Amino acid sequence: MWQLISGIFPYAILYTIPLLITALGGLFSERSGIVNIGLEGLMVIGMFSCAFTIIQLQSVMPNLALWIGLLAGVAAGMLFSLLHAFASINLSANQVISGTAINMMAGAITVFLARNITGSGNIRIQRGFTPNEVPVLSDIPILGKLFFTNAYVTTLVILLILLLSSFVLYKTPFGLRLRACGENPQAAEAAGINVRRMRYIGVLISGAFAALGGAVIIVTYSGEFNGSAAGLGFLALAALIFGQWRPFGVLGATFFFGFASTVANVSQVIPELKVIPPVILQTFPYVVTLIALIIFSKSSQAPRAAGEPFDSGKR
Repeated sequence: MWQLISGIFPYAILYTIPLLITALGGLFSERSGIVNIGLEGLMVIGMFSCAFTIIQLQSVMPNLALWIGLLAGVAAGMLFSLLHAFASINLSANQVISGTAINMMAGAITVFLARNITGSGNIRIQRGFTPNEVPVLSDIPILGKLFFTNAYVTTLVILLILLLSSFVLYKTPFGLRLRACGENPQAAEAAGINVRRMRYIGVLISGAFAALGGAVIIVTYSGEFNGSAAGLGFLALAALIFGQWRPFGVLGATFFFGFASTVANVSQVIPELKVIPPVILQTFPYVVTLIALIIFSKSSQAPRAAGEPFDSGKR
């Protein structure tokens, strides 16, 4: 059993990391008061920008191309998220409709550009990051073998972002102001906080993190842009709700999804799991999420003003 778990674990973490950073993006947006269901589209934007940048640079600067590709994905995600921010904040548009438009536009635009670039709509990079053993940490009993034996550098970067996000949200004046804008924007404005600016920042961080999630997929286990994030953006939204809008709650929810999805994908090659129909394993995390949402709906920790347009001066 230990051998089975240790064999699955690296793949579960690999699948978890893009979900985690994307869900953290949704966390910042909703904590500021803006619901962002456009995470899926922002991931697609990040995937396309990363893949396109890498194929342009990989023959010239193979060592830096991957990092520049990640940064290009982040920049593109931030720029594209401005559309959602402008519609939701300046125009007071319905945030669900705006996010849906982002998802539709992202897929259409990137596939159109990819077809003009490659003729097929797919963009494949030559190579991505390779997993390595983390010195010192890999020697930790049990945990070292599970977490740090075949670790990607992007995994360590995103775990660092998780720690910084938790610190910023709960230990800094910026985090307090951001959360105030999502809980009671009128009171925040009365206290001298520029609510619109804080919400813009929240959406921009959301775009950066979601696009980074898509870019990480390209440089780790995918290596190819095909115009789809396979629903991971919506799964990240579910993890955000399941994690009760808290960074480490989101970590637990995304790892649960990642591990369950990995088990479902490899179930047919594991004798102990062959007796269970794959469809049951694949739907298990979603069913559990629905049950959890029903049970904990009355104690939900969602920001109270999330999804509500802000009218300056209104009391």
